[in-house]
Amino acid sequence: MGATRRRLVRQLVTEGLLLAAVGGITGVVLAQLSLRTLTALIPKDMLMSRPYLQNIGLNGRVALFALALVALSAMLFAFTPVSRLRFTRIREGLADGDRGSAGMVWRRFGANLVVIELATAMILLAGAGLLGKSLYRLLHADTGIQSDHIAILRVDAQGDRYSKDEQRVALGREIVRQISALPGVKAVGVTSKLPIEDGDVTTDFHIIGRPYHGEHHEVAWRTVSSGYWAALGTRLLSGRYFTDRDDAASPKVVIVNQTLAREYFPGEDPVGKQITLESTDKNPMLIVGEVFDIQEGQLDAKARGAMYIPYNQNAYPYFSVLVRTTQDEGSMLPSIAATLHGLDPVMAIFDPETMSHKIHDAPSTYLHRSSAWIVGGLAVMALVLGAIGLYSVIAYSVSRRTREIGVRMALGAERAAVSGMVIGEASRLIVVGIAIGLAGSVPAALAMRGLLFGVPAWDAQTLIGVAFVLALIALLASYLPARRAASVSPAEALRAE
Repeated sequence: MGATRRRLVRQLVTEGLLLAAVGGITGVVLAQLSLRTLTALIPKDMLMSRPYLQNIGLNGRVALFALALVALSAMLFAFTPVSRLRFTRIREGLADGDRGSAGMVWRRFGANLVVIELATAMILLAGAGLLGKSLYRLLHADTGIQSDHIAILRVDAQGDRYSKDEQRVALGREIVRQISALPGVKAVGVTSKLPIEDGDVTTDFHIIGRPYHGEHHEVAWRTVSSGYWAALGTRLLSGRYFTDRDDAASPKVVIVNQTLAREYFPGEDPVGKQITLESTDKNPMLIVGEVFDIQEGQLDAKARGAMYIPYNQNAYPYFSVLVRTTQDEGSMLPSIAATLHGLDPVMAIFDPETMSHKIHDAPSTYLHRSSAWIVGGLAVMALVLGAIGLYSVIAYSVSRRTREIGVRMALGAERAAVSGMVIGEASRLIVVGIAIGLAGSVPAALAMRGLLFGVPAWDAQTLIGVAFVLALIALLASYLPARRAASVSPAEALRAE
């Protein structure tokens, strides 16, 4: 038609810039939406304690990086076809494309890209599946408590009014008495440290009657009221719970958890044994009960030994109140807070929440949930790109083989056989891509095993399920080109060239 090489180059560059610009703008918009979604996943208390998380968003450096990506994409889109002008003759372009070597080169290049995309999608989908399964098991891990219907408030009763132990004990008893009288309240407990937190506040102890050689027995240490166990819904393995009679005038008692008993009293019942918080036999404490392990650390932390001291024997001015209710625990928080303010309007009351929300917004839960969202989002994008790439390659192959398909059908080939031929070509790409992806999934999962909870990196169920889903979607992507190939009219195909 008379177009010069410069005119063709300008057209190709313009098309490349347009594609890159549209892709860049779309990417920036999707990135902004993704940032908002990820920010919404951050618990409010974590967001308030980390101001730098509140300023996450697009800025000058991100804009420059996006601009650089757009420029690189434009170069790839523009100069790749421009480079073909140097070795493609015009006469070859007007001739039968099926016999051109350039068409075969680019067809193979596209097929290799599809294999890479499918392998990448397989690796990311496997990672997302493992992280999702890990998150599910984390949220359903046995914490030793019945987390539903528990309302929580924190209290700070420091000051001259509560400077003595008997004053703090009296306050704790009055809090339990008045909150227990509220409608819908089943049990009330007080503790110096809530479960499912950082697991700190530890102590060293010595078992009376055993020789001491400087051993260091570090365990978690909590002060709790007699109603603490009923509020959490824990299980007693042996012995008894605390009672209100376990006060300063009574012998010192302690309850230990299952892990402490297993580590320091193997093969024997710890109830009836005596321990002390010092290396001597002074101020002994009698173990009166053994309870099932309560998750004192984060959800993904290993269970550790813990001991519990009666609140009436060691009262703290800073404590948390746990209330088990028979109705929605969130709706009970205002009335519980009003009751506490009625006791002392000056007393600080803060951080009202429910135990279910506490578990949902725990740092370990957020880490696993955000990781699953991020990898899952990347996996979905890789899956979409792989499906589109496979469709494009197969559709391109069908368009290049229109004459061949017409000849086959003119010689008696069935439409089902033509569809099978196309799907067979796609299946080879799918099998190779998934095989490479499976080979890379396990090393990738091993690299992120620190984010997995209760799931091995080589979890066969997840890998097989992900491979099946990816293969199914990839086959669906190749169905349309196969259907198109089967619908080719032999007469039109023979006239097309």
